[in-house]
Amino acid sequence: MSTPAGDPPVRVEADGGTLGAAKWAAMKQLEQRYPGLDVEHVDFEVLEERPGAADGEEGYVRVAAEADVDSWRSAEKEFSWPDEPGERVREIVRRTISYLGVRASVDVEETAEELRANISGPDLGLLIGKHGQTIDSLQFLCGQAAFRGSENRKHVVIDAGGYRERREGMLQRQADRAVADALRYGRAVELDSMAAAERKVVHMYLQDRPEVETHSEGDEPFRRIVITPLRSG
Repeated sequence: MSTPAGDPPVRVEADGGTLGAAKWAAMKQLEQRYPGLDVEHVDFEVLEERPGAADGEEGYVRVAAEADVDSWRSAEKEFSWPDEPGERVREIVRRTISYLGVRASVDVEETAEELRANISGPDLGLLIGKHGQTIDSLQFLCGQAAFRGSENRKHVVIDAGGYRERREGMLQRQADRAVADALRYGRAVELDSMAAAERKVVHMYLQDRPEVETHSEGDEPFRRIVITPLRSG
């Protein structure tokens, strides 16, 4: 009895309000099992379609998606990480969100000083994680990988749905309250422990406030900022 060469195609089914949404849901199932799987390795079949969905309006579509696993394995063996830092970051982020099953798109912007990946999608909570721990870890990984072996490094930022701006605003408000307490009571005030990047935000925000000074205390990951009054309020 002969054995088949290679792996048989893998088939999944998914539904959505539009044809695009149904295909995306099917791709997410497949990408979690086969990271890096491209749509060119997948054949789609519409199983059920109700009025409205074909015109891009909310309706109901159910599709079957069949992945050519052999083609995916061959492509992965031949895959090489891009040399260009921005494309390397894009690929890391793309594979991460696919593995997490997060519906999102990635736009990479680069300036003379910064390389930024902006992630957009309807529900990014899983990617951001508690207190930003997941997205901060992803940012650290991308920062290490983007300019590996290069002396000309740039600051790498990974943002999701404007999280960085919201978080920075929250840290500044927290710092303002701590400054007010330090001046009111004439004593040093400690903030909660935070990552190095967030401590830098607070230090920079308060550096021109002549009534207080800041320094960090403690060991990672529990290092925290201490705000000390230079005069009584």
